[in-house]
Parts: sequence; structure tokens; C-alpha cells
Amino acid sequence: MKTINTHEAKTHLSRYLADVEKGEVIVITRGSKPVAKLTAIDSAPVVRPKVGEFVDRRVTWTDDAFAPMTDEELKEWGL
Repeated sequence: MKTINTHEAKTHLSRYLADVEKGEVIVITRGSKPVAKLTAIDSAPVVRPKVGEFVDRRVTWTDDAFAPMTDEELKEWGL
């Protein structure tokens, strides 16, 4: 376990984050008093759906879903 002060943490945060990702634990002190512990988070990577991929359920529609609108329907939509 490595111990650093707040100034060192602010100045070289990226370096210490890389060390933490490799499994190291870092304690941050203010003066000589420990105030925080920097550790890696054990979590599964976020899997994002691909564009156009259905996530929760399959979408279905009726055969007439793409049929032309009637004159009355067009008027209702203001077209």
C-alpha cells in the first residue's frame, strides 16, 4: 500500500489511477493524517447495445402499419 499527500495526488492523479487499475491501493493523507483510500472498483464492464439493436423486447407491428393514411387521418394530423 502506497501513501501520498494531497498535493502529490492532485499533481499525478492519472499516474496513480493507472497504479490502482493494476491492483495497487493508495492512501491519501492531509499532513500526516490519512483521509482517503484510492482503490479499484470491481465491476463488470458496461455493455452498450449496438445502434439499432433491440435491448428489452422485440418490436412488432401489424401488416397495415405502413399503409397510406386515409384523408380523414391526414386531416386529424393537420396534413
